Amino acid sequence: MVPMQILDRSLAELAADARRLAAGRRRVLGITGPPGAGKSTLAAALAAELGPELAVVVPMDGFHLANRVLEAMGARDRKGAPDTFDDGGYAALLGRLRRQAEPVVYAPEFRRDLEEPVGSAVPVRREVPLVITEGNYLLLETGAWPRVREQLDAVWFLALGDAERVRRLQDRHAAFGKSPADALAWALGSDQANADLVAAHAARADTVVRLRD
Repeated sequence: MVPMQILDRSLAELAADARRLAAGRRRVLGITGPPGAGKSTLAAALAAELGPELAVVVPMDGFHLANRVLEAMGARDRKGAPDTFDDGGYAALLGRLRRQAEPVVYAPEFRRDLEEPVGSAVPVRREVPLVITEGNYLLLETGAWPRVREQLDAVWFLALGDAERVRRLQDRHAAFGKSPADALAWALGSDQANADLVAAHAARADTVVRLRD
C-alpha cells in the first residue's frame, strides 16, 4: 500500500483554499478526522478568517441523538459512535444547504454544557457562499453517510499525532465534569474505537492535512 501523503499547511494557507471555494456558487466544505484532531477549532478559525459574509459553520454534532433516545436504545455508553447520530437528517440538511433555495436554513448545534443537541440554532443565509461542516464520519460508507459525502464539494482529513489527540480528549472530558480517570478511560475506549474507524476511511478524503503553527 502506498503511504498516505500528509500535507503540512498553515491556517493562512487553508484559509486561502477555503476562500477560493467561496468564490461563486454555494459550496460545502467538509472537515473530518478522528475525535480530538481539532476539527471544530479549525472550522471556527476558517470561518473567522473569511468572515460571516463568506462562511458559516454547520457541525455534524448537531445531529447527535438525544440522551433519552440513546438510553432507550441501550447506547448511552456509546455516545459518539456512528449509529448514535441522525445521519439521514444530516444528509438531508446538507442537501437543503447545497440547493440554496431558501432565504435561510436553520441548523442544529451540539451544546457540550448540556450534552444535548439544540435545534434551529445556526442560521445559514442563502447569500453565504461557503458552508463549512465538520465531524468524524463524513467519509463512512455505511448507513446514510455516503449521502453526506455526495453533498460535499471537498473533504479535508485533519491529522494529528495520537498522544496529543488523546491528551486533548482527556482535557475536554475533564473540563465537562468527568473525573481524570473516567476522562482517560473514555478517551482510550469509546473515543479510540471511533478514531480507528475514522482513520480507516482517510484515503477517501480529497486532502489529508496537518495544521502547521
